This record gives sequence, structure tokens and C-alpha cells, in this order.
Amino acid sequence: MLDAENMTEAASVLRSSKVSVEETGYDNWDGGTRIWTIYLEIDPADYAQLGSGREVLQGQIKNRLDPIVAQFSGDWFNVTLTPRTSVEPDWREQAGEVSMRARRNIVDGLKLDEVHWCGRLNDVDFLGRIFDLEALPSDDSRFKTASGDIWQHRINNFDWEDDWIYSDKRFDLLGGPTDTFLRFLCEIVHPVVRPDRNEALKLVGEFNDQLRPEGWQLVEEEKIAGRPRFVPRSVKHSSARSFSRARTVADALNASWMQKEIERAENAIETDPALAIGTAKELLESCCKSILDRRDITVPNGTDLPKLTKMVTTELRLVPEGISNEAKGAETIRLILRNLSALSQYLAELRGLYGSGHGRDGKHKGLEPRHARLAVGAAVAFIDFMTSTHQKQSETE
Repeated sequence: MLDAENMTEAASVLRSSKVSVEETGYDNWDGGTRIWTIYLEIDPADYAQLGSGREVLQGQIKNRLDPIVAQFSGDWFNVTLTPRTSVEPDWREQAGEVSMRARRNIVDGLKLDEVHWCGRLNDVDFLGRIFDLEALPSDDSRFKTASGDIWQHRINNFDWEDDWIYSDKRFDLLGGPTDTFLRFLCEIVHPVVRPDRNEALKLVGEFNDQLRPEGWQLVEEEKIAGRPRFVPRSVKHSSARSFSRARTVADALNASWMQKEIERAENAIETDPALAIGTAKELLESCCKSILDRRDITVPNGTDLPKLTKMVTTELRLVPEGISNEAKGAETIRLILRNLSALSQYLAELRGLYGSGHGRDGKHKGLEPRHARLAVGAAVAFIDFMTSTHQKQSETE
């Protein structure tokens, strides 16, 4: 339609764009109408060159889409051009999918640790929680459905290997839909399947190590008999990169307690922002104490975060020696670090104001995930700089 009306620039932009659609609003009038935004990601250089002409192109594209969308939906929509900020995924993998490499790593880990994937259930009962076994074919001519041949070979004769599920094409865990694979992982750690809470949490941690770079993680949704039930949740890659960097820092300091705090903060950002904010503060404290411990500096009991920060900044040379304005530069960096540590400190105080507590009225609202990402992001920036400075000096010495 754009080409036919000689709107060649708009047609070219549309062809070269990466399209995504997101629900961005809801109007309660006249029964309720959902509002959508169609994002057209284009090369950043092209985006900059368009300048104010972007609004004209957005309008041209939207006006041609209006009669098409109206045939199928009464929802409202907008078209927005945005600069592409991420590397294009491999053409063999759709965005949002868990790659075969990550799936293989998870499966290999289960095999190496000899984890029985169906836990305390038998194979038929476990798979019946995910698949309609009566609708899947049998690989044994004596049976009509998958439930029959699985029962025969895993319960009656027991002549299939324990890890048969990973290579069975009917279930196609390595190459099939991402949601099926993620649900399979969630069932492995379901309280009914694996009632040992510590064992389930250990597996979730190992799964998430592989899933985070793919944009996914398993998070606790509820408790059953005091044990967590997990569901898959999509995560922003920027958050995944932050936590990946934080883990690198924790490894460098050999701080196992920081690893636990990172895991807690990551799982809580979307489900419990107040907890994530409090954990961000604990991350800063653990980092400072770990660095001071490695420098044989004793931290008095009861030392608060501002004093810890001051002790670390006093110990570390914050800028290289011999450069111009070295003293002024060091003081400026100290101020930045104080502000970073104060940010999480203040947000942690907000936890007490907006977190769970007594006497809240029906209009009370808690902190949101964006506040948690702010606190955790600040904490990661702080510990990254401090640890890098500590490592650089240790190498030089």
C-alpha cells in the first residue's frame, strides 16, 4: 500500500525494521478497549537521520494499517519508530526462545548429577502433568498411545534408560517449543515431584544459570505445604547482564554469601521489589567487608554502610597515581560512590515505608520493580568499580 501511493521512504523503513508489539494501555470506556504499541526498530544511524520526519513516517504507516487491523479487532494501536539497541539474534532461533545450546547444557547437567527427572513420580504420572499422553502415538505396535508404551517399557519391563525422555521425538524437549521445555523444568522442581526444598532450590539455581542469558528464569510464584512452586518468567537482558557482572565480581572475591544475595535479589525484582531493594544494600555491605577482609583490615562490629564505604575508599587508590588532578579526581569518585551507596540505603529505608506491614489501608501501594532495578543496578555499579579497583591494585602489588 505504501509503495502504491509512492511513500517509498515509509515502505523502506517498514521493510528494514524489526517489529514487536506490546500492550501499553487500557481504556475502560464503552466496555473496555486495549491499547497496543507497534514498535519498529531500525538502525540507530537511520533513526538519527530521520529527525522530525519520524512522526510523518509513523503516521503514514499507521494510516495504512488502520483499515487492516479494523477487520480483526476493535483495539486501538499506535506505531512508534525506535533505534535498534540489540544485536540481531541468530536467524535459526526466534527471539525469546531458549536455544538448543542452553537446553543441552541443562540436560547434560541433569545427567552428570544423575538427577531423576520425574522425582518421586513414575514416568507416566510425571509426563501426564505436561502432555496429553492419550493423544500422542505409541512407538510400540502393541499399544495405541504414548501412555501405554511408556508404562510397558518404564514400569512393567523397565527396559528403557532413565534419560530416554531427552531423545524421544514425541516430546522433542531439545528442539520443541520453549514453553514446553520451561514447563518441563518447572515440573522437575515441583513440590509434588521433588519435596526436598534444598534439592529443588539447587536445581533452580543451576537451571537459571543457563536460562538468564537466554532472557528467562524460574521464579517462585507460590508455596505448597511450605515449599516453593516455580514458574518461568521472561527477564530483560539488561538485568541479566547486570546480574552476570555481579556474579563475576562475587567469583573474583570468592564470596559465596554474595552469590546467595545476588540470587535472592534477582528472584525478587519482579515478585518482591522491597526484598530486592533490601538485598541490594546487603550486597554493598558484603562487597565492602570482603575487600577489607582481603586487605587484612578489621571491621568493628556494628559498622554501618556509610562507614564501611568510607573505610574502603580510604584504603583504595581510586584513580591511578601520577595523572593530572589526581587528588580532585579521587575526591569526585568518592562522592559518586557515597551517592551510590546512599541510593540503596535510602531505597532500603523506603522498604520499611512501602513494604509489607501493619495498618495499611486499601489504597496502599508498594514499590515497583523499576525501583528495585534502580537499587540493584546502583549496587552492581558500586561493587563492580570497587572490586575492579581492588583487583587492579592487587595485581600491581
